[in-house]
Amino acid sequence: MPRANLSAVSEFIFIGFSPFPHLQLMFFLLFLLMYLFTLLGNLLILTTIWGERSLHTPMYLFLCALSISEILYTFAIVPRMLADLLSTRRSIAFVACASQMYFSFTFGFTHSFLLTVMGYDRYVAICHPLRYNVLMSPRGCAWLVAWSWAGGSVLGLVVTMAIFHLPFCGPNEIHHFVCHVLPLLKLACGGNVSTVALGVGLVCITALLGCCLLILLSYASIIATILRIPSAEGRHKAFSTCASHLTVVVVHYGFASVIYLKSKGPQSLEGDTLMGVTYTVLTPFLSPIIFSLRNKELKSAMKKTFFPKL
Repeated sequence: MPRANLSAVSEFIFIGFSPFPHLQLMFFLLFLLMYLFTLLGNLLILTTIWGERSLHTPMYLFLCALSISEILYTFAIVPRMLADLLSTRRSIAFVACASQMYFSFTFGFTHSFLLTVMGYDRYVAICHPLRYNVLMSPRGCAWLVAWSWAGGSVLGLVVTMAIFHLPFCGPNEIHHFVCHVLPLLKLACGGNVSTVALGVGLVCITALLGCCLLILLSYASIIATILRIPSAEGRHKAFSTCASHLTVVVVHYGFASVIYLKSKGPQSLEGDTLMGVTYTVLTPFLSPIIFSLRNKELKSAMKKTFFPKL
């Protein structure tokens, strides 16, 4: 980071949940349980798919990649947040803050790209079933996953470099529990802060809306194809393969749109902090639950794999 040495700030202090001193222990226990459940749920999904040969298909390969990205995303944010809830000194070094931002944005973008790839997989499976094995070959699936991770890494680096290229001259208190863009932009100084804010906002919104648009186009074609299936049983079976993915997409983009597309009017810092919990803790917590309960093949494979052992 070429201009990091021009910053007068060597560390930042998280304000986080300090406006709620009497609730911090409750927050710690709640978020700890949700984090452990998120890890357990994603590990169960990975173990089940790895051990069940009938699930060695492109759809479940993408689900494995999605579970890995969720594990890494929450690991980049939640353990630090839990430690700060029990600490009186919530400081984070300048470089550590940049690293946290890079990894959180990398895995966040990767998550969105993988959801888009999963939508394309369902589109090919339902709209072009005869060409599925050709279009979704093992080599092609591996490339889609690789490009998702590469794209997430590049965009994460772009956002992080843009923010930490700015000098930080004055106060170092971040009114959040994570090194996020908006709280850091409020601490930056210099004449090009507004330009950087506009550029970073365009990158995030373009990636969010671009992935969302591709998923909507995929499902528009899927719904049109399903409606042409003559039997009600056939329509139900075709749509059931998309139910879990579609539910996760609605949850993921619903919370993300609230964060990135919300009004820029005045609002409380406490509200921003609590809103941040939705995309850092709640969304990763819900995702494995949705896939486990809404996907019949995965649910039956989990019963066969773990229930006899229990």
